[in-house]
Amino acid sequence: MFETLGLYLQYPFVRYALIVGVLIALCSSLLGVTLVLKRFSFIGDGLSHVAFGAMAIAAVVGLTDQMLIVLPVTVVSAVLLLRTGQHTKIKGDAAIAMISVGALAFGYLLMNLFSTSSNISGDVCSTLFGSTSILTLTKTEVWLCVVLSVVVVLLYILFYNRIFAVTFDEDFAVTAGTPAGYCNLLIAVITAVIIVLAMNLVGSLLISALVIFPALSAMRIFDTFKMVTVCSAVLSVVSAFAGIVISILAGTPVGSTIVAVDVAVFCICYAAGRIRGGARG
Repeated sequence: MFETLGLYLQYPFVRYALIVGVLIALCSSLLGVTLVLKRFSFIGDGLSHVAFGAMAIAAVVGLTDQMLIVLPVTVVSAVLLLRTGQHTKIKGDAAIAMISVGALAFGYLLMNLFSTSSNISGDVCSTLFGSTSILTLTKTEVWLCVVLSVVVVLLYILFYNRIFAVTFDEDFAVTAGTPAGYCNLLIAVITAVIIVLAMNLVGSLLISALVIFPALSAMRIFDTFKMVTVCSAVLSVVSAFAGIVISILAGTPVGSTIVAVDVAVFCICYAAGRIRGGARG
């Protein structure tokens, strides 16, 4: 198996896939803890479906670089979703459901009405559940992912204390002088960037798994925010790396395999947490 893996690693497209997968998993896990604790974890679903609708528009228009439409539309939707969930009668979960379903239906409708592809079902399936495009990445796409991932990590480190404050007690953070509105806006924008990057890796329907599972797994073992965040990042990176390797060796879908590994890791962490709790008792 290791000889086969070593043989595959000689190919640039395999190395590109591993680099992008690990970076996306790392970025997803950092914000995952905050989103789960704020009970806003399904924002990934809403934004991923918006990205699906934007990709449909880009395909209909005939853009070769879909990122020109997908990224701005997803970021704007993240901002609108935040504003809608906080300042109107349509609260967070309802706003996510409304945008999620509407964008998904709108995107699929456009692909059916105006698509030039002869395999609409295949295009939709690959977009929703991930595709082999992660194995056909160009150097430009890899560098774009690297740059955006570095920006996300740096922003998270720079604003760590403010994100921590907003996560646990937003009212107190405002009283203490923390600009909670801007922090929430930053979280929403970074989440949108991560969603767009992860589309080719796991597909729009599975993106939330990258956000939710590592955070929940880490919470089974550790109690502090800092340790949960660090553990979440480690588990997410290891799961993504293992999932991509298994996918390449076994010929399974990349996105589904990564999510399956995340689920397995969660089960292990859950069992470890139960054993730890029993030992303490």
